[in-house]
Amino acid sequence: MGVGDSLAATLEAQGVDVLIDDRAERPGFKFKDADLLGFPFRVTVGERGLANGIVELKRRGEADFAEVPVVEIGGAVLEAVRAAGA
Repeated sequence: MGVGDSLAATLEAQGVDVLIDDRAERPGFKFKDADLLGFPFRVTVGERGLANGIVELKRRGEADFAEVPVVEIGGAVLEAVRAAGA
């Protein structure tokens, strides 16, 4: 949760609305809810990715996601949000 909380604080300081889904549900269930709620981007912070120093960044409606180094995710999200005009 530390990486997610840190990223959320960084993005919120830049004016980006953030929701952390920390429910005890399977990832697929959470992803479906995020799509149903209409969130334009999803950042997935998981144990496996963190072990490799990466998180996933996915834009709603796209099939693929980008693997982004943890140290670059804040900038990558800000760039994606600004490019989308969100």
